[in-house]
Amino acid sequence: MPGRSVPGMVSWGQVLGRRLDRHFLTEPATSAADVAAALCGVHAQIITAAELSIGQRLAAGGRDGVRAALWETRELVKTFGPRGTVHLLPTRDLPRWMGALAAVPRPLPSFDPSVRLAPAQLDEVVAGIGVLLADAELTLDELDVALGDEVGAWAVERCMPAFQELWPRWRQAMDTAAHRGLLCYGPVRNRKVTYTSPRRWSPGFVPAPGPAAVTWLARSYLASYGPARPEHFAQWLSVAKPWAVTLFDTLAAAGEIEPFGEGGWVVAGDTVFPTEQPRGLRLLPYFDAYVVGSHPRDRVFPGAAGVRAQARSQAGNYPVLLLGGMVGGVWHQKRAGRYLDVTVEPVVDLTAADRRALDAEVDRVAAFQELTPRLAIGPIAVGPHA
Repeated sequence: MPGRSVPGMVSWGQVLGRRLDRHFLTEPATSAADVAAALCGVHAQIITAAELSIGQRLAAGGRDGVRAALWETRELVKTFGPRGTVHLLPTRDLPRWMGALAAVPRPLPSFDPSVRLAPAQLDEVVAGIGVLLADAELTLDELDVALGDEVGAWAVERCMPAFQELWPRWRQAMDTAAHRGLLCYGPVRNRKVTYTSPRRWSPGFVPAPGPAAVTWLARSYLASYGPARPEHFAQWLSVAKPWAVTLFDTLAAAGEIEPFGEGGWVVAGDTVFPTEQPRGLRLLPYFDAYVVGSHPRDRVFPGAAGVRAQARSQAGNYPVLLLGGMVGGVWHQKRAGRYLDVTVEPVVDLTAADRRALDAEVDRVAAFQELTPRLAIGPIAVGPHA
């Protein structure tokens, strides 16, 4: 049973246990939207990994159920979230998410000034996107043509370096357009991604006022990943550390958050931690929110895991084996007809209980994809995802 703890009296194991609980990795959730809310968004650069992140935390249902929550019932929305990266967010929280992200100071793009959009140009492109998507679902190619007509040829000039090719200049404005409440992903059409207005996805949508939304986002992060320090929040959100320090000082002065052990912070009054040490084994996919948002890294990725399961000190580039809330190895999956071949490479010794739990976990991952599992334990040659 959980018990109330005081600063300095909580072990690292209890911190991990609380995070596991709040990420629905000990007891499952009943809805995809609840999972996305608890994780502060589900990284969706690889959409199949995002679906599995949610599926690993649900009490029942397969991949089709997660997809239905996104494309049919629209409990989820696919858009640009923290760090300007693609995420699945709960539609119910979209006003506060976009209000917060629009108010967060983002660094200038690293492009050459001749490529970068000037502030006035950015505003013009974003406004044009808003006009074009207000009553439509358009592919990137369609937006290229339409923005050339709406804004001007300069907006669609192919000058933006991306993935060994040049993209039209306007595409660097996509996350800004999303954060200003004018763009989100629409349904796939003929195997092509489309974009539309969030107001078509969620009628009546209006971004929330920035200051209150930023407070909500910081409290949400600490509720899911705390105790945490300003630099952890800054890294998760991809903002400057001084801005995060000032924000935490402001929230502390207002009584929104409070210090808690080893320089960490929690939401004010949120000091309940489980009394037992965390147990259990889980397989988490690429870019799972638990490892991307959790700090300190050397404790989440202890010892050999820090070398094997991170890429240039970045978390999420490998699917990970989680043991008691800490990374204990990597894994890989590959479909072969009706089979799902799963290879697990532990960096720690697995007990007999761990092996039984691993068998059950592989069964769960395969069942989510309606495949038959085949498990192997050994080295994995597949490198990190970019």
